[in-house]
Amino acid sequence: MEQLTFFDIPSPCIGVCQSDSRGYCKGCLRSRDERFHWQKLSVIQKENVIRLCQQRRKRRAAAIRKAQLEQIQVQRQQQNTAFDFDASDDDLDLSEFSLD
Repeated sequence: MEQLTFFDIPSPCIGVCQSDSRGYCKGCLRSRDERFHWQKLSVIQKENVIRLCQQRRKRRAAAIRKAQLEQIQVQRQQQNTAFDFDASDDDLDLSEFSLD
C-alpha cells in the first residue's frame, strides 16, 4: 500500500549547477537524468532520488576523509625521513663528554 503524500517533494537543488567528473551535480549530487526529469518523477521516485543523493554525499565525504588521511600519512613519512638518524653510528667520540 502506498503512503499518502500531501505535499510535493521540493527539488534538492542548491544552485551549484556544475557536473563533477562522474556526471553528478556538485551541489545536489543528482545525475543529469535525475535533474532533467525531476518534475516528471512520482513522489516515490523523488524520494528514491533523495535517498541516492544522501548515499552519494556520504560516499563523497568518506572519500575526502580517506584522501586527507593519506595526505597526512605522506607528510608524516616525509617528516620522519628528514630526521632519519642512524642508531649504529660508531663515529661519535664521547670520551670528552662530562655531566659536570
